[in-house]
Amino acid sequence: MTDQVSEIVARLADGCTRTLARTISRVERAEAEITPLLKELYRLGGKSRVIGVTGPPGAGKSSLVNQLVNVIRKREKTVAVLAVDPSSPFTGGSVLGDRFRMIEHGLDKGVFVRSMASRGHLGGLARAAGDALTVLDVMPWDYVIVETVGTGQNETEIMRYSDLVVLVQTPMGGDDVQATKAGINEIGDIFAVNKADHPDVNSTVRQLETMINLNQKLNPDREWVPPVTKTQSISGEGVDELLDQIDIRLQFLADRPQLGQERQRERIRHRTVEIISGELNRRMLGAGGEMNEDLLAPVVDRKSDPYELADTLLGAA
Repeated sequence: MTDQVSEIVARLADGCTRTLARTISRVERAEAEITPLLKELYRLGGKSRVIGVTGPPGAGKSSLVNQLVNVIRKREKTVAVLAVDPSSPFTGGSVLGDRFRMIEHGLDKGVFVRSMASRGHLGGLARAAGDALTVLDVMPWDYVIVETVGTGQNETEIMRYSDLVVLVQTPMGGDDVQATKAGINEIGDIFAVNKADHPDVNSTVRQLETMINLNQKLNPDREWVPPVTKTQSISGEGVDELLDQIDIRLQFLADRPQLGQERQRERIRHRTVEIISGELNRRMLGAGGEMNEDLLAPVVDRKSDPYELADTLLGAA
C-alpha cells in the first residue's frame, strides 16, 4: 500500500467526509489511478448496512428518504445517502439534485448526502454506484441508503447493491393487476405504501398483502414475509415504523448469516461483471472517449468479426 493510499484509507476510516466527497468525485470521473485505492478499501470494508430504496417515479422516494434520515438522527445514529438522479441530456449532470431536498442536513456531521447522475445507465443506478459504495463501506456509518432513479417493472438492479430493499408504492400505482406484476414487486423486502392520506391507501395495502401471501404459498420455505407499512413522506407519519421494520430485517439477516452470504456472493458476481464490462469499454475507447477506429476497422471491412475483437479485448493485458 502506497503512502497516499494509506493516508486516504486512514482519513476515510476516521469518518472524514471531505475525503469521502473527493474520493467519490474521482470514482465518478473513472480515474484509472483510483483502482489500487478501491482494492484496498474493499478488503477493509464490510461495515455498512446498505438499504436500497426504489419504486416508480413520483412515489415520493426522496421525501421519504429525507424523513428516514430525520428518524435515524433522532435515534442518534449516523447515515450516508447515495441518491441516483436522472441525467441532463445536455451536461450529463444530475437533473433533480436530491441534495437540495435534504439541504436541512447540510451542517449535520452525522449525515452525508451525495447525488449521482445515472448518465443513461439502466437499472435505476449510476455506473459508479458500486465503487462509491465500496468507499462508503469502509466508514463507520450506521446506515447507508441508496435511492434509485424512478424504476420500471424490470429494473431490479438495486437488490445487487443492498442488504435489503424498501419498495415504495403509492395508492395511484395502477389497477389491481399492477400489484401482482412480476419484476420489481418481487424484490421488495419491505413495502412502503406512501401518501398514506390518500383514500385508496388501504386498498393498495390489501393488494400488496394478497400478492405477498400468494408468493408465500408458492414459496412456503421462505422464512421472511415482507411487511407492508403506510407512510406519509411530507408529515413523516409511519416513518418510525418503517425504520423499525428495517431494523427487524437487518437483525433477521444477522441471525442467519448464510442468507447474507448468498446475497453477498450475488453482489460480488454482479460487481465483477460490471468491472469487466467497464474495462472492456475503456479499451474500446481512445484517450478522448472516442471509439477506437483501429480496433473497429478490420471488423467493418469484414476482415475480422466482433467475436474475434471480443477475444482480443478479453486477452489484452
